[in-house]
Amino acid sequence: MTGEPALQGAPHAMPLVKLRRAGQITLPAELREQFALEEGAYLEAEAVQGGILLKPMAIVEREKAWQRVLDVMASVHAKQPPSDKTPLEQEEEIAEMVKAFRRDHAHDRP
Repeated sequence: MTGEPALQGAPHAMPLVKLRRAGQITLPAELREQFALEEGAYLEAEAVQGGILLKPMAIVEREKAWQRVLDVMASVHAKQPPSDKTPLEQEEEIAEMVKAFRRDHAHDRP
């Protein structure tokens, strides 16, 4: 015997954890591996009906997060050289292209 209390009733399919000093628990190794949790990982604790739900959370530094957003945006923007036209000239050119497209495809509309 290990000194742990005996469980009553049917065998437990879920691993048990023991609450330690300062409210600490140790998650079983198979759960840490399944969810790729390492020391220092953050878990969100939520009270739910019948218990406590722990959800792994990804915490990202604000600067790193913004840099990642900028990197993604740069990868999806068109890789065209900068235009020598003013924004107003670009808008007028786009408007003309739309009008021409509508004229050319007017017969396709109901």
